[in-house]
Amino acid sequence: MTLFNNLVCPLDQEELEQDGRSLRCPDGHVYDIAKSGYVNLLPVQKKHSKDPGDSKEMVASRKQFLDTDAYLPIIESLHSFFLNGQATHSVLDAGCGDGYYLSKLIEANQANEKSVAGFECTGIDISKWAIISASKRTKAVSWVVASNANIPSKNECYDSVLCAFGFPVFPEFHRVLSPSGKLVLVESGPNHLIELRKILYPTIKDYRQTYSSGIEGFQCDQEKKVTFEFQLESQEAIARLLSMTPHMHKAPYEGRQKVYELDRLTLTADVVIRSFTKC
Repeated sequence: MTLFNNLVCPLDQEELEQDGRSLRCPDGHVYDIAKSGYVNLLPVQKKHSKDPGDSKEMVASRKQFLDTDAYLPIIESLHSFFLNGQATHSVLDAGCGDGYYLSKLIEANQANEKSVAGFECTGIDISKWAIISASKRTKAVSWVVASNANIPSKNECYDSVLCAFGFPVFPEFHRVLSPSGKLVLVESGPNHLIELRKILYPTIKDYRQTYSSGIEGFQCDQEKKVTFEFQLESQEAIARLLSMTPHMHKAPYEGRQKVYELDRLTLTADVVIRSFTKC
């Protein structure tokens, strides 16, 4: 059951309360809950474009790829960051995309003998297409169209924030995290999809570790590297992967054409998961 807890009105930051199929604030602003179970809390004046975030086509490609469970080892590595025996745990997935990571974490929690009884999850993404797709995965999450730059949530209301391959906004993450709350970042390592990149680009840029000098207001307390290989067995699958990455728009035309000619590709997934404690 979708709870829509901890949310505030994006216009006046007043607490939202559910009233039937709507969320209302004391000042009279009303936000309808869609039939599939999500709410749009991204005001028109905060969009900056007509259709912000991933397009409908990009979301569909990402969902089809992720549903093959090619990235399942990443999910399995994430378990220890969230499912560690607490009585209750509230999670915000900031930039949740089509909801794959959060829905898999919920499944893992339900299957865990030491499951978190009060595992309460919220997923936000600036793409309405991503949230529409996510809302069809599970009703156990509060799915919200919103931006990481203006998270429509109360202060200090989440035990953890997950940002997987997203666009982190650390002051906002710090604001919504409870004291000593955890921020978990999932980022590409130096060899992530290296085989694809070598085909796409004439030269490969040197890898630069993100946030090597630290993050203000956070202390890094855990790092885990996840590396594995997976195979794509058709032109369609390869094109689908390309269309869900930034390389679709960054890579030169010649490189993309070379990729489209392939009907099989073995790829390296190289990912770094870091956990930070709010301080």
